[in-house]
Amino acid sequence: MGFERTEVKTLYEKQGYVTSIPILSPEELQEARDAFAELERTFGEDYTSYSLHNVHMKYDWVKALTKHPRVLEVITAVLGPDVLLLDSRFICKYPVSKQSKIQGSNDIIPHNQENEGQKNESDQESEDRLPYVAWHQDMKYWGLDGGPVVSVWLALDDSQEENGALQVIPGSHFSGLLPHRQAKRVGNMLSVNQEIPDELVEKEKALLCPLLAGQMSIHDGLLVHASDPNTSGKRRCGFVIRYVPTAAYPIQDPERPRRFLATVVVSGQDKYNHFSSQKPEL
Repeated sequence: MGFERTEVKTLYEKQGYVTSIPILSPEELQEARDAFAELERTFGEDYTSYSLHNVHMKYDWVKALTKHPRVLEVITAVLGPDVLLLDSRFICKYPVSKQSKIQGSNDIIPHNQENEGQKNESDQESEDRLPYVAWHQDMKYWGLDGGPVVSVWLALDDSQEENGALQVIPGSHFSGLLPHRQAKRVGNMLSVNQEIPDELVEKEKALLCPLLAGQMSIHDGLLVHASDPNTSGKRRCGFVIRYVPTAAYPIQDPERPRRFLATVVVSGQDKYNHFSSQKPEL
């Protein structure tokens, strides 16, 4: 695996994340990329950028990724032997040359060439409209108690600074749940368009978490994190998976009702059945 289980747990508890964990073999990576390309052909890139939600319930190859032995080796090191898959989603930031009609703009944004010189105001405005992920904490969205949430990013593409790799604030998971507000900048990919106010984000401590395709990062549900727009000519696609210990349970928020309809036991056993009432009757 490249990491010892005790090392993963120690790093995770200390800094709130672990990155650059090797998962997929070259053959497994190619199979996943080929299968995702088929989804792009079927649904179109506007859809596959963010709308492939919980498709582990439909596609066996996606479910296999959520239960990959090397993924579960890491997750059980952090959460213990009894684990539920809570939620999954593919997230793709496509190259700038493909991102047309973004947030009201009808112009195709050209790929930024090397040595292009200083951006003019029009270029900067175009870049400000590109999809990004605002500073946030995953737990704000989940409505859970009784255990942590571990978020996975399994990279199908290289994830680097220029195509919008994950950024984290190490140790911020110790701060508890921070206030969130409606984001003021357009292009936020978060479904409810929230962000942590700038004054509460210690951006001077931010670290980039680059990944090679086939590698994985994990982070705690309270870790403050974000990602910038993809300003490159390279796609950045990853598979996001959320896991919880089976002891966790949903809590109700009248302002944002939640149902967890795609939970699956991926390790051990679920003696609590806290999520059984969330599933639809068959």
